[in-house]
Amino acid sequence: MTVHRYTARTLWRGSTSLGWERYDRTHTAEAPPATASVTLTTGEERGNPDHLNPEQLVVMAASSCQMLFFLHLASKARIDVVEYRDEAVGEMPDDDRPVRLTRIALRPTIVVRPSPGAPPPSEDRIRALCELAHRECYIANSLNGEVTVEPRLEVASAP
Repeated sequence: MTVHRYTARTLWRGSTSLGWERYDRTHTAEAPPATASVTLTTGEERGNPDHLNPEQLVVMAASSCQMLFFLHLASKARIDVVEYRDEAVGEMPDDDRPVRLTRIALRPTIVVRPSPGAPPPSEDRIRALCELAHRECYIANSLNGEVTVEPRLEVASAP
């Protein structure tokens, strides 16, 4: 049996000596062998809104995974996807213990270009591919909160 391992490193430097209200929550994360790193902070009011927080990263990971699987399936189905934009939203109610992301709604707008002389793929076809991608998405399968996919289809003009 193959077990995939994903490593990540986080780094924070600072001092909490000034108390909970005043220390900087900003830190970096990287996942070798990738060389890019991201700057992160806490998601609550003490965080710097200019930086990402772990909750956003979970939502981003779910969105990215869904998109990658969908594009894979669409390419195999010979559907020309020319744009995929997702307005994903994660919900984390603080009165539902333990506090956690209870729901992530993925709301992709999928723009397809029909093949010359052929009709565009149906919305049902796109929804079916989205559902299959959702069932295969590693991130969604790893979460215990609800992950939904609410796709919207747009058709680009033929080339």
